[in-house]
Amino acid sequence: MKKVVIALDLGTTGNRAIAFNKDAVIIAGSYYEFPQIYPKPAWVEQNPYDILNSAVKALKETIEKCDSYEITSTCITNQRETAILWNRRTGKPVYNAIVWQCRRTAKDCEDLREFSSVIKEKTGLFLDPYFSATKIKWIMDNVKGVKSLMDRGEIAFGTVDSWILWNLTGGHVHATDASNASRTLLYNINTLKYDEELLEIFNIPGQVLPEVYDSNHNFGLTDKSVAGKSIPIIGILGDQQASLFAHGGFETGIIKNTYGTGLFAMTCTGNKIYNSKKLVATIAWKLDSLPYYALEGSIFTGGEIMRYLKDNLNFINSACESSDAAKRLDSNGGVYFVPALTGLGAPFWDPDARGLIIGLTGAATKDHVIRAALESLAYQTKDVILEFKNSLKKDLNLSKYKLRVDGKASENEFLMQFQSDILNMAVEKTVFTEMTAFGVAGLSAITTGFWAINEFYNLKKIERVYNPKMDDKTRNGYYDRWKKAVSKSFKWA
Repeated sequence: MKKVVIALDLGTTGNRAIAFNKDAVIIAGSYYEFPQIYPKPAWVEQNPYDILNSAVKALKETIEKCDSYEITSTCITNQRETAILWNRRTGKPVYNAIVWQCRRTAKDCEDLREFSSVIKEKTGLFLDPYFSATKIKWIMDNVKGVKSLMDRGEIAFGTVDSWILWNLTGGHVHATDASNASRTLLYNINTLKYDEELLEIFNIPGQVLPEVYDSNHNFGLTDKSVAGKSIPIIGILGDQQASLFAHGGFETGIIKNTYGTGLFAMTCTGNKIYNSKKLVATIAWKLDSLPYYALEGSIFTGGEIMRYLKDNLNFINSACESSDAAKRLDSNGGVYFVPALTGLGAPFWDPDARGLIIGLTGAATKDHVIRAALESLAYQTKDVILEFKNSLKKDLNLSKYKLRVDGKASENEFLMQFQSDILNMAVEKTVFTEMTAFGVAGLSAITTGFWAINEFYNLKKIERVYNPKMDDKTRNGYYDRWKKAVSKSFKWA
């Protein structure tokens, strides 16, 4: 019987399951979106049951489509930092999932500012609403009855991977992997353990936290009554780490950027932790007890700006129209769009920044705004990649580095060419747009012997390489104006 591996990709706006065969051909898949909830400006929530039901439905349908195949394993990659708390006894969430984009805990972070240095030293992360700990604390402090249940050990916390794993195993497994644990502000990436001092800072009891295992751990079996079939769950990776793994993150000279809801640029630093003043140091993956680290620049608003243009401003009917609109112009006409809809992430880390459109004149059109929105993704990426150069403390000649890209917005030809131009470096787009799913599938399949590691990396095909065409004067002029524009958005809230 032919074999497949199924990846469950738990995204910010939807969940998909994809079955890959030995040739990395997608032989089955299913995808379901779920709604976002915006209770207040800069607050973002999701219904945990919407996440769960869409994930289970996608997985079950994909399993059914693979009826004539042997499923060697399934695996999970997920939106990170999003916090869910549920009752261990009933399995019911005590509140909506607080999404990684949510900025409601900005004041909590400010109140804990005296601990910023120790938090950064131990976790590699900034004290920012982006990460999970202050979300847990907010639910504990603001949802009636949760604190007392938590003190009695009746509450479980998890990022989305843990919530889905708990349910897929029928409530038997409360666990996560090191890549996701390293995004909570509670996990010491030096000792590879939850840290008692950090738990005390955030006043979070350790018994609510999931067990942390290697990324290639066997996490148990899917419950037949939930998934329709009993399958080993082998491998969990945060979505950006999974993408880095797929892009060949073990290689030197590789920077990957995922153009999803946000933008996430990442490069592997092997077994060394680099302390950066403006970037996150994080665990890339932990394999067979050995940790690999990465530097990451997390940008909060990326491809989301296309949804904003479509749904909020009615400037486009679909994201694919944006490339044509931008190409109709010879230049940006001096118009800049700073998409700080939920504050700014790397390298600025300003939760009080807000979005702006600047440089409008009587000659500016809707196309100028659309182009400016696309360009903002490239400028933000450059902001982060320049910080890689500073943080790695070596001569990072970008012309010798490769930027490998994925995510829906990587299909935008104007954006990818502009990205190459503004960086003055080659941009490689792979055939697979869904590299997060391919990455965790690779991790799982290498663990089971479905693929050898070299076999897996040879399956990756480059669809197109974008090379820079812009002259230095134009490139520098565009970027200098961007830096001026983005500075205007700081501390607005």
